Amino acid sequence: MTVVGVDLENVLRMAISELTNAGVEGAIIDSRILASAAFDLSREEILREPNATLKISDIALFKEMLNRRCAREPVSRIIGMREFRGLEFKVAPSTLDPRPDSETIVEAVFDIASEMPDRLRILDLGTGTGCLLLSVLHALPAARGVGTEIDPDAAACAIQNAQALRLSDRVEIVCGNWVEGVDGPFDIIFSNPPYIPSDEIQRLAPEVALYEPVRSLDGGADGLAAYREISELLREFLSPSGRVVFEIGPQQGDAVTAIFCAAGFVGIKNCKDLAGRDRALIFSKA
Repeated sequence: MTVVGVDLENVLRMAISELTNAGVEGAIIDSRILASAAFDLSREEILREPNATLKISDIALFKEMLNRRCAREPVSRIIGMREFRGLEFKVAPSTLDPRPDSETIVEAVFDIASEMPDRLRILDLGTGTGCLLLSVLHALPAARGVGTEIDPDAAACAIQNAQALRLSDRVEIVCGNWVEGVDGPFDIIFSNPPYIPSDEIQRLAPEVALYEPVRSLDGGADGLAAYREISELLREFLSPSGRVVFEIGPQQGDAVTAIFCAAGFVGIKNCKDLAGRDRALIFSKA
């Protein structure tokens, strides 16, 4: 990026142009988020002070960030943070980038919780950043939760997010595979497991294919391997009136339902995301 002027408006204008030319969707929003981080300005200050004078050293940092985004590295990976449901979450190379689609799980949990006692025990399988579990606990002050995570670095990231949100007293992060190291029963169990068929991963957007942890994406040959594994583990960990919520790919509803029904569960509801696509399934014990 060649800097003609050092005021914010000029820098942002050139950044938007470069991101657009690189094929980045949402170039305006991304340039403002990166500028906020590089220039230590709030989003409101960026809009309110377009003629703000910038330090050359900060412009150099912004240029470095911009180059990374032009290479299709996600903004969250560049700044190390991602907003999810109005909360800020630290992200790590070993964690999935929290995405709006997964808010469908959180909304489903809230619907279930509204018909249950306040003092719920909640289990999140493969918690990653902890964004799902911590968002739920933040909104349900009487609930307690456990998040399991097989990757030690991802588990550490979830612990840091719990501390930052002051939820450490109501959450436990266990480093283990699915239900390993966990004691039930739980009133609500949920998960966003890997569900992308192995041979489709490289055809995803560069932000996903190049920068997301493959372990968190790869659902095996048909994308259903994790569902098969988890479905055989859950019955003894779910309370008699408990509910299970799983994120799915938009075309996987029937297959995942068949897997869980064969394992002794009953499908209750199919939840859609904001785009109207199938995104989460709710089950109970048969």
